[in-house]
Amino acid sequence: MTFWQGLCHLPISWHPTIGKSCGKLLLILAKSRKNIAQANIAACFPNLSKAEQQKLLQNNFLHLGRSFIETGIAWFWSDKKIQSKMDYEVIGIDLLSNSDPTNGNLIIFKHSQHLELDARIFAMNTEVYGVSRAHNSPSLNKIQNKGRLSSMKDNADKNNPRKFLKWLKAGKNVMYAIDQDYGWDHSVKLKFFNQEAATITTTRKIIDATNSNLLFINSYYKNKKLMLEIELIDHMGLNSIELAQKINDLMEGKILKHPAEYLWSHRRFKSTLGKNFYK
Repeated sequence: MTFWQGLCHLPISWHPTIGKSCGKLLLILAKSRKNIAQANIAACFPNLSKAEQQKLLQNNFLHLGRSFIETGIAWFWSDKKIQSKMDYEVIGIDLLSNSDPTNGNLIIFKHSQHLELDARIFAMNTEVYGVSRAHNSPSLNKIQNKGRLSSMKDNADKNNPRKFLKWLKAGKNVMYAIDQDYGWDHSVKLKFFNQEAATITTTRKIIDATNSNLLFINSYYKNKKLMLEIELIDHMGLNSIELAQKINDLMEGKILKHPAEYLWSHRRFKSTLGKNFYK
């Protein structure tokens, strides 16, 4: 932890080199993650040549290496230091207040490699609550929670819906990433990059139960500046499955613009293509 914090507090001009070195090292050492990312990229980008897929894999791991620094910035830096050192822009934050003020805002986001930094910066610019999964390591989970609460008002486990439903009913902003394979509880088979993927359909139930607005926040780098873009999702007239597919399609479109920044090392298709798909 001391070494990690030390790396993150080195001059920011050093960070790209550190991230690149970490990414190259992970390509060699993190064989399981590499196999998972490689399988996902092959399945989701069949039109790319083997050389192009390999290039995307390498760039993806460079962002994975960079994420160690970005997560450290999110967890260990002060608000003042982030404001003075990080180049970022938040677009569409006015939508949070322009939508119905009596209702909460359910804000869907994708698993980018820099999602911890995305959430920290977003929470620095507006009052926000989070939904997440507890880390398997109790010690790292403690560090994770402390880091996330540097700016977030509070954090709820995804298995404790009553907590974040209460926030939404009280008119709060709640961030929720739903683009992973959480098994078949509350999930159905829907398309994601033209592959069948276990997709949760609870978004409809959440917004119906809380009368909350539905938004999406996209994140990506543009000329070394971290961009956060917020947009409303029109969900009127859509049932739970139609809305879940619309969110999948929306995420897919955003990922295609910056594919190397997405978390391809997650076993997104384990429930549909089977765990052996990643061996």
